[in-house]
Amino acid sequence: MFKRTEESKLTSWFFEIDRRLLYMVLLLMLVGMFFSVSAGSVVAYQKGWEWYRFFVKGLPFYGIGLITLFGVSLLNKKTILKLSAIDVVICLVLLLITFVAPTRLNNSDRFIVIPHLFNILPADIMKPGFVIMTAWFLSEMHRRFGEKLFVAKNAWKLHGLNWWLYIAVFVPALAIIFQHPDVGTSLLYLGVLICMLLIAGLPWLAVGGMVAAGGGVLTLAYYIVPHVQKRINTLLTGSGENFQVTQSVQSISHGGFFGSGDNAFVKEGLPDAHTDFIYAAIVEDLGAILAVILLCLLVYVLKLLVSDALAARDKFVFYAVGGAAALFGIQCCINLVSTLGLFAPKGMTLPFISYGGSSLVGFCFLFGMILAIVREDKWRG
Repeated sequence: MFKRTEESKLTSWFFEIDRRLLYMVLLLMLVGMFFSVSAGSVVAYQKGWEWYRFFVKGLPFYGIGLITLFGVSLLNKKTILKLSAIDVVICLVLLLITFVAPTRLNNSDRFIVIPHLFNILPADIMKPGFVIMTAWFLSEMHRRFGEKLFVAKNAWKLHGLNWWLYIAVFVPALAIIFQHPDVGTSLLYLGVLICMLLIAGLPWLAVGGMVAAGGGVLTLAYYIVPHVQKRINTLLTGSGENFQVTQSVQSISHGGFFGSGDNAFVKEGLPDAHTDFIYAAIVEDLGAILAVILLCLLVYVLKLLVSDALAARDKFVFYAVGGAAALFGIQCCINLVSTLGLFAPKGMTLPFISYGGSSLVGFCFLFGMILAIVREDKWRG
């Protein structure tokens, strides 16, 4: 359709970037904007607000997200690493603030509240930095120690770059996220880390140990976090307070194959129809057929990420894109299984679709960086 006739920076960007991945992200954002009106209006009516309240509140974040996506995708690897390091440092400070001076919102201390403006979720904003810096760390360890990056003695000595340094940075952050309480996000981070370590060559026995550690985290949460115990008991026994999940499943059932359209009334009783349970609202509005098409779009994005990872020449790019695929895939799965009543609700957004400024901007930041490093690896490496 277009022919390359000049070598300007924007022209090079357009022809070198993974346009399929970019178009898919833009399409998912467009779907998310539409349902910020459809599902968001229901919640707004419940609270006595104008029907367009969530759309208006979310509009600045869509603008910031688009600017971030396109702006970051123009950068080089060196700048991406600097931005990722800054992201991690800032979010660690914000997480520390939530620990020493918490502000309780929705029964959780995980938000930084900017009065009369917006709420920031540091755990969401840190996801891009976590993936990129973990990828950089793994690639540097591989460069220094080769295939023995996990077992080399020098990799565990307290000098230079070593595993203890990585543990010292991210384990306290995950501990703070866990105590918010935000067990779902803690398990998400742990799952992404396990996937990244696995593709870096971590032995399966060690992977099993980390999976067991994740089970231990969930078990600990069951005994020390009351709402986690309540949700798991409800899931296992089918009794107790399960209003949200029941309403979600009923909403999906009411949608049928072709959707209920203006007769979609079940979602009106769903408290988080615009965030955690937005997929249920989509099914009720549009029906199972179009909802499955949306699932296919999400799977296609995952497929594009995996393809870019496998085609990477640079270990760093391989780890980073693989980590992004793990983050995107696991978060989608957690949201969907909760919506379908197959697992206890975890308060996890559906990437690019659910209402939520921190989540949207965080994923735009991550995908902008992925587009940038894939482009540089393919054309500049």
